[in-house]
Amino acid sequence: MPTTYQVLVNHEEQYALYPAVRALPDGWTPAGFTGTEDECAAHVDAHWTDTRPLSLRASTRGGV
Repeated sequence: MPTTYQVLVNHEEQYALYPAVRALPDGWTPAGFTGTEDECAAHVDAHWTDTRPLSLRASTRGGV
């Protein structure tokens, strides 16, 4: 049986894939998507179009 993953996001709006059966690591929250590793990776690819951390994006735009 394939592992079910969930997509997580942190305070810097960075994404990660994490096994759905494991407890969430500190600093990460569910992004509301679960599936196979490939499905989760596709979701991240579609939604995380600017991979710079939020703080860097904010500093280059003059704020959020």
